[in-house]
Amino acid sequence: MALIIKRSLAGLILLLVLVALFLAFWEPWFAQPIAGAEPEKRDYQVEIYRDEFGVPHIFGKTDADVSYGIAWAHSEDDFSTLQDVAAMTRGRLGAMTGAEGAQVDYVAHLLKVRKTVADKYDELPVDVKALLDGYAAGINRYAETHADEVVLTGLFPINGRDVAAGFALRSPFFYGLNRTLEPLVAGTELRADGGPALNIPKAPSEETEAAETNDKLAQAKPGSTPRMMTPLGQYPELNGSNAFAITPERSSDNVTRLVSNTHQPWEGPVAWYELVVHSEEGWDFAGATFPGSPFPFLGHNKNLGWTNTVNRPDLIDVYELAVNDSGTQYKLDGEWRDLESKTIWLPVKYGPFTIPYPQTTYRSAHGPVIKNDKGYFAVRYASIDDLSMLTQYYRLQKAQNFDDWQAAMAIQGVPSTNFIYADKEGNIGMFYNARFPDRKAGVNWRSIVPGDRSDLIWQQPVNWNQVPRLVNPASGYVMNANNTPYTIAGPGDELQREDFSPLLGIEENWTNRGARAIALFEAEGKIGRAELERIKYDTGYEQDKYPKLWMDALLAVDVGDDVDLQTAQALLAGWDWNLDGKGSGDALALMLMNTGLFNAPLGRSLIDTLDAKEELQKTVDHLNTYFGSIDPPMSDVLRLRHGDVDLPYIGGSDALRAATRWRVEDDGRLAIVHGDSFLMFVEWDAQGNVSSQSIRPFGAATTRPASPHYNDQAPLFVQRKLKPVLFTRTALEAAGFKSYRPQ
Repeated sequence: MALIIKRSLAGLILLLVLVALFLAFWEPWFAQPIAGAEPEKRDYQVEIYRDEFGVPHIFGKTDADVSYGIAWAHSEDDFSTLQDVAAMTRGRLGAMTGAEGAQVDYVAHLLKVRKTVADKYDELPVDVKALLDGYAAGINRYAETHADEVVLTGLFPINGRDVAAGFALRSPFFYGLNRTLEPLVAGTELRADGGPALNIPKAPSEETEAAETNDKLAQAKPGSTPRMMTPLGQYPELNGSNAFAITPERSSDNVTRLVSNTHQPWEGPVAWYELVVHSEEGWDFAGATFPGSPFPFLGHNKNLGWTNTVNRPDLIDVYELAVNDSGTQYKLDGEWRDLESKTIWLPVKYGPFTIPYPQTTYRSAHGPVIKNDKGYFAVRYASIDDLSMLTQYYRLQKAQNFDDWQAAMAIQGVPSTNFIYADKEGNIGMFYNARFPDRKAGVNWRSIVPGDRSDLIWQQPVNWNQVPRLVNPASGYVMNANNTPYTIAGPGDELQREDFSPLLGIEENWTNRGARAIALFEAEGKIGRAELERIKYDTGYEQDKYPKLWMDALLAVDVGDDVDLQTAQALLAGWDWNLDGKGSGDALALMLMNTGLFNAPLGRSLIDTLDAKEELQKTVDHLNTYFGSIDPPMSDVLRLRHGDVDLPYIGGSDALRAATRWRVEDDGRLAIVHGDSFLMFVEWDAQGNVSSQSIRPFGAATTRPASPHYNDQAPLFVQRKLKPVLFTRTALEAAGFKSYRPQ
């Protein structure tokens, strides 16, 4: 008997050991790379200079050589984030980061990113594929020569298809795909779409059916919907930017100016990385990119430049499917079709183990399908199953004049994002770029759409000439701060709502930054460099829309005989509506205005879901607990912290000098993680000569604490100063910088 027990125990132990070994090592064995050969290993002709701040200046014989150098330089500075992006594109982020990464992996499977690449990659132009392969080769070479930094077995080598997959995965989240997926997955109320209401008359039976459909996803406040981790982080709706362009006629010194002022996370997969590139094939560009990209997304060459701000028109449609009792078929045009389903295994890192977690994804002719307790809902979104954004971005890089640039824009590959343009000829423009679906009239696209009609499954974007734009307005400036395109220049120069179909779903958002910029531009006469900097770094609030609504709610709170709350209300009542760190109540207003912004993203008011007294009490308690005062200096509260650097910061949520989101530290300080990120001022003088200056919050090597460029830009950044961009080899060598070649 004892022998049997011992054998059973030994067998159990062996089984547990085998299970442990399986959980520790199964994931790399089962992971499937995107199909395609490893990029050719060849001698890439590339040199890299590092300037005073470690910014890479990359020179190559061909564009593909340059993209190899981009990957190598970026790997030197931030290989950890590049690995995250590579794992994300292969559906393996959960194996690196756990449950949150697995959410991103689920989305990659749901959107069928691999299939998009398999179907569309070979259609890309030869030079685009060469660029992608060159970039992949640079990362592979770095991984090969720095094997001790690789954290996930079998992740490398990657190829151009992997790079393309990153674009297919991330692009739709810039215009808010998560805002649709989150409530659908949770079975809660869908958030309102952008764009004007579509008042489509319905027959009584249709009204009843539509009401029943919408009731299925009601009964819950939007704020109760669980947040998902996305390829852009957990709060992509807070990503935004300011952008300004000024004609020489409006300037005080006959200079054309372009200001790029992006608001992105300061670390992670969509944190900016500055670079300057030159090839003998005519690619000369200074700007910034995201991890995983073989080219800059914004910046300038000698002749022209552009920057971007996030826009969020209605580019997503939800269809309710009629599904049979077994959940295997859906009805389309009176016929039953098979509902595609696939079981996937998400790798979820848990301690030393990687747990395989099963999920099922569904797909119909419309696109990905979400099954919840209310039914089956298909989602169709701009750029679905498309890779043409890669071609457009690359063609923009090589444009040498306004006509070239507009021809690249007409490709309509980039699914969303405003483009603010300027050039040496004095042209400026704001393009409300979006891949607007060519929707059928007579349907309420702002609501859930019937899924049983194939004529409602749109295929193409509208023609490029229908996309809103404003070029060379009489006011002499264009600007955007994630606000509606109907207020992007001076009064009298505005785009008119009636000129654009409501089917486009053009947003009508108000932001404090947009309203503030217009007010400041209109208050100025001629706008030179000093005036433009004053506008860009403004920290004021307009007493309008959600800031006033939220302030009124705070001042209306019945605080009884609570002395602290009475003091707080008195401070708010006397606040000067400016977070410049000079007035009373700035720290209190800073924290409360952030609450207002976070619950009224881009002007969509959800403030009525807040308990004003609770938020006031919470803020007062925090300031008293950590600072011993309701009115401490704002500079003591709001900080730029990274490694050993700890500096005061002046700015605010939805202010032109942005501090959008922060983490609360153990000492109660607020360490910014999202706000003003990459800044660039570009100027063309009267002779057409270009110059530029730039800055980032930390440094070029954001994740390398041992690097001298880990934090070296931070002191300039908090002082609202910029550094020069050296745009030529001659300038670099005159300053004494030497080049090197990747290993």
